[in-house]
Amino acid sequence: MQTILVTGGAGFIGSNFVRYMLETHNDVRIVNLDALTYAGNLENLRDVENDPRYVFVKGDVRDKATVDAVFGDYAVDTVVHFAAESHVDRSITNPEIFLTTNILGTGVLLDSAKRHWNLRPDDKYCRDYRDGVRYLQVSTDEVYGALGKTGMFTEKTPLSPNSPYSASKTSADLLVRAYGETYGLPVNITRCSNNYGPYQFPEKLIPLMIRNCLTDTPLPVYGDGMQIRDWLHVHDHCAAIDTVLRKGAVGEVYNIGGNNEKANIEIIRLILKATGKDESLIRHVQDRPGHDRRYAIDNTKITTELGWSPDYTFERGMAETVQWYLNNQSWVERVVSGEYQNYYKKMYGNI
Repeated sequence: MQTILVTGGAGFIGSNFVRYMLETHNDVRIVNLDALTYAGNLENLRDVENDPRYVFVKGDVRDKATVDAVFGDYAVDTVVHFAAESHVDRSITNPEIFLTTNILGTGVLLDSAKRHWNLRPDDKYCRDYRDGVRYLQVSTDEVYGALGKTGMFTEKTPLSPNSPYSASKTSADLLVRAYGETYGLPVNITRCSNNYGPYQFPEKLIPLMIRNCLTDTPLPVYGDGMQIRDWLHVHDHCAAIDTVLRKGAVGEVYNIGGNNEKANIEIIRLILKATGKDESLIRHVQDRPGHDRRYAIDNTKITTELGWSPDYTFERGMAETVQWYLNNQSWVERVVSGEYQNYYKKMYGNI
């Protein structure tokens, strides 16, 4: 049985991945390592918490002793590393935690994987590893920086991050590459576009706007709202990661996008319509520093080499996502209490 260490498995994408793998594979065991920070929520996995193939360990990826114990106690042979501070706005106001979690935490995981998987860990020249082991780094298209009105990010696009968050993810990616090149660790990196879907913490655009519509709260729109992103349904992202684990060539980077370029203001208007609200709720606020104007992912490599392609149309995905939040308003209200309210006021004031 394959034992997959999923870091950050109580977060948005991580919890969806845990559920996806348990639903689609009978021969996997999932060890979920999560520090349960503000965005980690075990309620996201209540429906699988009693599955004998699922184990939860509370711990921080920066804690070497905890990470080593997980590798040793559960004979981990695969790592899917989601755990990260990921909100750009937060990285602008408090970059330090992004640097320690996203860079140092990745280093701890890589070092533990190397020690536990290498056949002769005390021999610095040994590049032989246990059969079937794999380390997959879940990254972001933001490491590439911003695009103009045309063009798309490919795996060969130079890395050019513009925020503390994307710089920390870029640094982590380079560490992963270095462990592959220097030590021969079997690694992959995936870089995804903006995810959306169920269980997303409502600091991100789509759940934030849905909740504000439902509570008749003004919708804060950065600048003119014409920042363009490529939107990827989280289920498609999970399927793509699974595909890379099963079919990906060691050492390769794979971009994952949804083929859905949309401006923020376009998405906001769609949400207003879906919730029966009008545009009087829109409030344009000062744009954030260094706000990238456009991202777009070229999926050619993963679609042609590995046979993955997104299943969700944006229309279907958004309809299901809005309906999920309508059906789960009590979940939303529980996760946005307390610390989140203070954060919201800090970011957007009292609009």
